[in-house]
Amino acid sequence: MNDDVVWSGTWVAERLGVELAGDAGLSGMLGLALRRNPKRAHLLVSNVLGKHVPQLPSVVYAAGHDLGERVRTLLGDAEARRAVVLGYAETATGLGHCVADGIGLAPYLHSTRRPVDGVRSAGGFEESHSHATSHLLLPEDPRLLTGDGPLVLVDDEFSTGNTVLNTIRALHELHPRERYVIVALVDMRSPRDQGRLADFAREIGARVDLITTASGTVSLPDGVLEKGQALVEEYEASELPAPRREGGAVTRVDLGWPAGVPDGGRHGFAPEHRAALEAVLPGMAERVAEALAAEPAAGATPPRRVLVLGFEELMYAPLALGVALEERLRTDGTDAEVRYSTTTRSPVLAVADPGYAIRSRLVFPAHDAPADGPGERYAYNVAGGGFDAIVLVVDSVADRPELHAPDGLLAQLAAHAPRVLLAVVPSYVPGPASGRISRQASEQAFEQAPRRIPERIPERTPEHVPERPSMLPEPLRGPDFSSYAAEDVGWLLQDLSDVSLEAPTEEREEAIQSGGAHYAESLPVEYQPSQQYQELFRAALGTSAARIAQAVGTVTETVLAELPHSRKRGGTPTPRPVLVSLARAGTPVGVLMRRWAQHRHGLDLPHYAVSIVRGRGIDANALRWLAAHHDTADVVFVDGWTGKGAITRELADAVREFEESGGPVGFNPEIAVLADPGSCVRTYGTREDFLIPSACLNSTVSGLISRTVLRADLVGPDDFHGAKFYRELADGDVSLDFLDAVAARFDEVTDAVDAQVKELLSADRAPTWEGWAAVERISEEYGIHDVNLVKPGVGETTRVLLRRVPWKILARAGAGADLDHVRLLAEQRGVPVEEVAELPYTCVGLIHPQFTRGATGTDGKAVAAK
Repeated sequence: MNDDVVWSGTWVAERLGVELAGDAGLSGMLGLALRRNPKRAHLLVSNVLGKHVPQLPSVVYAAGHDLGERVRTLLGDAEARRAVVLGYAETATGLGHCVADGIGLAPYLHSTRRPVDGVRSAGGFEESHSHATSHLLLPEDPRLLTGDGPLVLVDDEFSTGNTVLNTIRALHELHPRERYVIVALVDMRSPRDQGRLADFAREIGARVDLITTASGTVSLPDGVLEKGQALVEEYEASELPAPRREGGAVTRVDLGWPAGVPDGGRHGFAPEHRAALEAVLPGMAERVAEALAAEPAAGATPPRRVLVLGFEELMYAPLALGVALEERLRTDGTDAEVRYSTTTRSPVLAVADPGYAIRSRLVFPAHDAPADGPGERYAYNVAGGGFDAIVLVVDSVADRPELHAPDGLLAQLAAHAPRVLLAVVPSYVPGPASGRISRQASEQAFEQAPRRIPERIPERTPEHVPERPSMLPEPLRGPDFSSYAAEDVGWLLQDLSDVSLEAPTEEREEAIQSGGAHYAESLPVEYQPSQQYQELFRAALGTSAARIAQAVGTVTETVLAELPHSRKRGGTPTPRPVLVSLARAGTPVGVLMRRWAQHRHGLDLPHYAVSIVRGRGIDANALRWLAAHHDTADVVFVDGWTGKGAITRELADAVREFEESGGPVGFNPEIAVLADPGSCVRTYGTREDFLIPSACLNSTVSGLISRTVLRADLVGPDDFHGAKFYRELADGDVSLDFLDAVAARFDEVTDAVDAQVKELLSADRAPTWEGWAAVERISEEYGIHDVNLVKPGVGETTRVLLRRVPWKILARAGAGADLDHVRLLAEQRGVPVEEVAELPYTCVGLIHPQFTRGATGTDGKAVAAK
């Protein structure tokens, strides 16, 4: 059967509309599969990496070796001798080894997810889109990371580039180098990401080259994530275990691994190690060939299709053995075919179709006591692969009872091949004399320029890699993200538009109050206003536009007056604040403040939106991005209004913790708001609690952007927080209508603004926090005993009615049109409105305490009394 007749990406492409375009040989290198992943359902599956798809060992080795030869040509021999090659666990550990072999003169190190007792980490990093745990750097010789020669970083795929560029940035800050080379099998960057590499090189002041075998792009239609997830659900539910037969024989084979040679690059692998290994590989292959040729099991024939199967990060040793075995059988005239692949931590859907890259999977328990606990591991395309012998190569750490258990990997392999050989490579642990090979032995076995293994100097091992700014993308802007104009705001967020995050209000409330979930881990279903409610919004906008315009002018002029005059234009000091709104309620206010500054003073103020989450703090990566692009003293945080002041306190705490952890300093944690009814801030447009029409709606008055999302499986340590762009709600979008209606009143309120600002600048504006005191009193008086369930002010009350499960609304006696929309929403939700004679706010929304769906009914209507 010829597997190349049908492209192994056809099944996914036809069902999801995914298109792979690029170099002529790209489809031969890559297939497609599906996986359970909230960010990206499709998986590019390499046919030449030796991870998921069994391939000829010689093909896998040549793919990396050829790249290494290109690196050596690029650098020249002199620079190649000074270079260090760094590969990424787990997928690229073997590829990095092969690249180092192709260079021939450079030592190799790969990151690892396995801590080693007694070995201190010289650094580490997170892979933001990975399903697995942190990467560690555990070099035996720390000078592998502290030298000044070229650093060659190897990964199987260069897509966004975040992981590699973050690694370069971190290491460059500790030990700057003049040159970096990124090596990958395929360059799959989007057009948007392709310009980042040159920008990054200029930023760090170093040369950064990229060498790949092929390049291309993946085109994804709208809704591909949901469709992919649905397919995974459908096929996983119907997935049948691979057919099994009576277990074959399992035999150990002693490879005769050379003393002092590491099992891989976890702690470093020098050219001398490679030379020593190459000298004994023919003997290893001979031992395996003899074991394969031994008397076969009853009824079995001599092996004709042999799989050498590696183990997670242990990719190079089995690959080198596979290449040697392939050569041994070829020179012997045996027509047996050798293939190579490895087990993996990565879960992927298997579909028995020739147009799908992952035809079968074996699932078995982890057998190396992983630091992140027990879990499932996988071997793909082994079952049904027609192998009549499998040579499993593991290191001694992984030769544990779980490997030999009835449901362990050996039993699974024996059920699909009549003969299984187990070869165990001694796990290398650095020690005072480990890894030493004489110069004479090295030169005899490897005809290259003189090399040596540097002496260990543990005292120079860094304790940790300090926190550093990530290589983050540029801000998202309209019209690609939000209905605002590109110049109005840059969103320091990641686009999660293709991720299904919405949950019914009642389910969210129950999960939040039970402690089962944080409110920022999901989104409420977007409220779709009725015609009557839309008319109320229009009426409110018409009557309050001038009052809002005055508040916008007042807060903007106060900011301009109080910001240090750190910029000069034509000899005159000119304030240049950088407006940073707290998404999303602060964003319309930030846009209006920007428009006021431009209208009144001709200032073109930068404006960004960032995420802050109660209980989780502000997006630290957004702060790093701001610090890298602006003076932190110029940043002015902006929000729509204050309630009890929780976000005000959250921001102050978050900025302090950010600076104490080593982040850039100088941010002023105070917030400028349009309305401060809670008396929580110094800089405000008004302290009246009145209707701000932008509080009446959700995304349709905020550029069609959702509330922000912070969830561990979506937002990695090097990612911005996330949000969705609801393009499908464009017909109901009034974001620009709101801005235009307010901006149209700027001229008529100018005099009132000047008078008010003059008065404010001379007044005592110190926060009294009277709002917080009122909330605490209401919480106790109504038996709630949780200030987080008391939402004071018109804006916060509206949010309760739109997003949460309301219990009751407290309204100040005599409140007029400002509460028309609140009364309408309360009527629609079946929530009582209770008038209170003395209330420091126009209204207060109370979330149903200790909510369960049984307490209120699944329709979400609140009970009349507690």
